[in-house]
Amino acid sequence: MKKDIDFYIAKQIQIVAIKEWDKDFLSQNWNVYLVNNREDTIEAVLVLSRGNSDDRKTSTLRHGLGNIAGKSVSKVELITEDVLGFTNEYLVTFFLEGKLFERRFVFEPNTISIENVVEIASAHSEGVIAK
Repeated sequence: MKKDIDFYIAKQIQIVAIKEWDKDFLSQNWNVYLVNNREDTIEAVLVLSRGNSDDRKTSTLRHGLGNIAGKSVSKVELITEDVLGFTNEYLVTFFLEGKLFERRFVFEPNTISIENVVEIASAHSEGVIAK
């Protein structure tokens, strides 16, 4: 049962949205990435994503990312223009040294935009960082 599991707060990780050229769709699209700023590898990474607005919500998606090496980035998903006005939530869980870590990240409605782009050194790009 969940109450019997000790969860630790995940630190030194980020969820970011980066606008990139998509050669399949021939357009600029926002992609969501998990950034591991830690020195060590995080294991069995799972990212749950969902979005909602006042009257609509998205499906809940689960992304198994496997192990992510220290100081690296892993793509989570494409986020479409249709849901940028939603509150988009990402719940990240992973194992490290036999302990389960968890952290929730949120993009508030309309925060994924060019106006909010900042430098993300660890991703070697510019994007929007989730809170």
